[in-house]
Amino acid sequence: MGDMELQLTAICLFTFVIHLIGTLAFSVRIAAVRTRKIALAFALFNVLVLISRTCNSFQTPFLAKRLENALQRAAPNTLLSDFRYIILCATVGSIISAILIPTFQRVFSRAVYHFQQHRSMARLLFRGFSIHNLPDRVRASLKIPALGNIREFHDIDRFDLKMILLNIITVALLTVGVFASLYAGYLNPDYRVTASSLSSVVNGFATLLMFLLIDPQLSILTDDVMDGTVSEPRFRRVVIYLVGARIAGTVVAQVLFLPAATLIANVSRLF
Repeated sequence: MGDMELQLTAICLFTFVIHLIGTLAFSVRIAAVRTRKIALAFALFNVLVLISRTCNSFQTPFLAKRLENALQRAAPNTLLSDFRYIILCATVGSIISAILIPTFQRVFSRAVYHFQQHRSMARLLFRGFSIHNLPDRVRASLKIPALGNIREFHDIDRFDLKMILLNIITVALLTVGVFASLYAGYLNPDYRVTASSLSSVVNGFATLLMFLLIDPQLSILTDDVMDGTVSEPRFRRVVIYLVGARIAGTVVAQVLFLPAATLIANVSRLF
């Protein structure tokens, strides 16, 4: 395997991990509701968030290097297919994460109780990654998603539909933002620095949608479950909708990628 293949493999792996952790965040809410330890659950999940952000910080330089190499080789079709594969890894990561959610929320709930009892992150990590009892702990927590929860999709109401559509748009923009901006730099190499910097505009808009319209509603719903005004099955059903929307968002990103890159390349000339 040559250096270019290793580089692409690393980028795909980073993308896979980023979206795997991003989707697992929904299972943290389920675990928080079941353990009644919301603050502690999100504090522990920050460990995985650090891993995701570390992958993100390495991903961008690798992508920029691949863009520079493509400009030297003048190989547009190769670069375009590379980005298609990378976005596909985002979809695969989200799908695998969705399958792992029932198992992960069980493991995470145990981690919350363990940390509350021993109050030591080092001890928790050592126990979690210990090989001695790992197979038994995995078998005890292993659970496949229940098809019955998926079949309840026909019960969707207007509130759920709005949340689903917003989540699809947000995830699509967040997935495509950096990739489209970098590819726009290939389409318009004279303004590639300007084009790549426009990714912050795309991601900023998507982040606004997430933190102003999606996260507050999901947080209210989480508190309603804690108060007993919303049932846990209803809450899990909404989470399933949002996980499905996240997967759909990465698929929509494939459709948006080339038009978004072309638009960014044209906009970069106006600055």
